[in-house]
Order: sequence, then structure tokens, then C-alpha cells
Amino acid sequence: MQTLWTGFKRGLFGLMLAFFLSLALAAAAVFGWGLEAAPRTAPAPVATVDDIDRALRLLKSHDPRGKLPGILRSATVTQRDLVLLGSLGLQRFGEPRMQLALQTGTAQLQISLRPPTQNLTGWLNLDAQWQDSAGLPTLQRLTLGQLKVPNWLANAALPGLVALLDLRTQAALAQQLVSHVGFGSRQLTLDYALPDNPQQALASGLMAPEEQDRLKIYTERLASLSTELAATGPVSLSRLLPPVFALATQRSTDKASAARENRAALTALAILVNDQALPGLMTDIPHPANNRPLSVTLMGRHDTPQHFLVSAVLSARGGGALADVIGLYKEVSDSRGGSGFSFNDLAADRAGTRLGLQAVGDPKAFQARLAAGVLEADLMPQVADLPESMSAQEFRQRFGGVGAPAYRQMMDNIEARLDGLSLLQPPP
Repeated sequence: MQTLWTGFKRGLFGLMLAFFLSLALAAAAVFGWGLEAAPRTAPAPVATVDDIDRALRLLKSHDPRGKLPGILRSATVTQRDLVLLGSLGLQRFGEPRMQLALQTGTAQLQISLRPPTQNLTGWLNLDAQWQDSAGLPTLQRLTLGQLKVPNWLANAALPGLVALLDLRTQAALAQQLVSHVGFGSRQLTLDYALPDNPQQALASGLMAPEEQDRLKIYTERLASLSTELAATGPVSLSRLLPPVFALATQRSTDKASAARENRAALTALAILVNDQALPGLMTDIPHPANNRPLSVTLMGRHDTPQHFLVSAVLSARGGGALADVIGLYKEVSDSRGGSGFSFNDLAADRAGTRLGLQAVGDPKAFQARLAAGVLEADLMPQVADLPESMSAQEFRQRFGGVGAPAYRQMMDNIEARLDGLSLLQPPP
């Protein structure tokens, strides 16, 4: 479950990106302004297991549960973490490159990305400089390629840009909670206070009302299926996918709406198989199990659909890199005292990641394929022979640790098996 901190951090940084990103995209799409032959920004760093561990510790320290509202608190986020967060948010534009330089009192943000249209070639190179103020930062300079955009134009366009990027919910949450943003050397400090109803603010920040309505439709469909199937014993995930995505097909009108429906369907399925509660505001959304616990399996295991669907949701919402590193983090954590490191689980993570990318990369074809019916062999290759339940010491002895040659060889083996499944091929 994401926390309130996740919501307002995403909202605040989304605001900073929205100031100039949509303006640049619109100018490039209409006039071809600012396009250059090469990117000016180096590729963003790839998140590591240590990054996830640090993020979880930060989230835990700012968990709003049990904290009194109205008390001013501060949270510090590193420059690297902000770059990782921003890069994930830009995945929708493909091949994003991003750099951030934080110094005392100022922040310089640079982004290079390809325009989201086949009619234009080249790169959009964006450069913005921000300065501390009494509240939220103020924009000091904005350039698109060689073109300097007047500050009055960028600031005047903010409300429309926030709406264009679909960041209204996150922006409202950030404005409600954050009183000041300060720039320091390679770090950013947020001063915030929780409202009287943090659970409601959390739910609103995580999911806009229209998204909640969409999720409710799929949880209701799964609740009905749970009632029908609960008495039959364990149910394969392959039996749940066709009716759910037949519904998604009926509700989709174009590629964008199909991607939204697919994300909602995958989220409802992940909630079902992981038996997770919904955020407090969503009290009118039924739990998919509908008080009739349904045992969902994949390849004869109960944990495989859990790994598979969580990774599918993460990749459909945030990109494959995020899903991969979170799956890897869980296995490393398990090797230190949980169920042990499992390449079997990592295979399920990678299969789910590929499925989630298909769900949003070619959403209508994805819907048609799943609605027509799938077998377990379409979702997962045979992985029962892969090593699992290894302690941290055994994992290091056998595979040398994450990134070592033996580890990479095993991951290449998994990818080769996944390559044999047509449903899990990279989207066009």
C-alpha cells in the first residue's frame, strides 16, 4: 500500500514537470520548435535494491498513521531519488533522460525526450531553473532547445498544463499538504502538515474519483466471479482473465481508454490475489473476494499469481524498470530471513512485467487476446527447476550476488524462456 508521502511527493514533483513539459510538447507538436538532433541530457540512473530500501525506510519514517494532524513536519529527499521518481513519471513519453542539480536555494532540471508523434523527429531538450521562495519554488528560467520561454507564459499556462498531464489530483494534494519546499546541496526539503482526515487525503491523492469508479466496476465483477467459483476449490488465474478483459473490451473506445481499463482490471486482480485492503476513502468499492475467499493459483502455486500481478500493475502504471527492481528487492529481502531468494519468483515477476507493458503498449490487441481465453502456459513458462529458497549466504556462494556473471546467466535463461511465449513479447 502506498502512503500519503508517496502521493504528495509525486504530486509536487509532477507540478514541477508540468510547468514546462506540456508546453514544450505542445510547441513541438504544432510548430516543431526546440527540436534538436541529439539529447543534451545523459540517461537517468537505474534504480537499485539499495534505492528501494532507502525509499521504504523514508516512507516508514513519514507514515501518517498515528500522527497528529496540523503539526508541521519536514522530509528530506535526495537528488538521486528525485531523478529516479521523475524518470519513472516520464516513461509514458519513451526514452526519457533527466538530470537534476540541487544547490542551496536553486534547482536546475534538464530533460531530453523524443516527441510523442511520428510526424516529428529529433529530441526535445528542456531546461528549467527554480528558486526558493516563501512557499513553493518559483520558476526563474525555462528554455526549449535554443528558445527561451517567458516566465509569465509558463506560469500562466500552469492550470491547463496540470490538467493536460492529468496531475490535478496530485497537485491538489500537494497544495493541501506542503507549505514550503527548500533546496539544499543535492537534497530537497519539504515542510508539510497532515490534514484532519489523512486517510481521505491519501485515497484522493492515490486515485482520482473517476479511477475509483473504474476500479469499482472490476472489483464488482471479480466479487461476482468469486461467489460463483469459491466452492470449486483453487482457481487458475487463467480462468479469471477472460471474463475480466471481456468487460474491459466492452468499456474501451480507443487506445487511451483501453489502457486505462487494462490498468484498472489488473489492479483489481492484484488486490484479489494478494488479499489487500483498499484505501479508507474507497469504502463503497467492494473487495473482490466479496467475503468469499477465492484461492487463485498459477502453475499450481499460490504465490506465483501474487508476484505476477503485482509486477503487472507496477509495470502498467510506472514502467518495467520499477517492477523489476521492486521484485528483485523482495527476493534479496527474503534471502535475509524470509522465504529465501527465488529465481522462480523472479521469473513470475518478469512475466508479470512483460504482461503489464503489453497491457498499455498495445491495449486493444491485449484485451482481444485475453478475452478470447488463455492457458497457464500462455502466461508462464515452466520454471519449477529454477533454484529457490536460498539464504543470502547460499545465494552468494552459488551465484555470486546480484549482477555477478552466474546471476546474469540465470536471468538470461529466464528471459529466453519468456521469449518463447507470444503473449509476453515486447509491445510494438
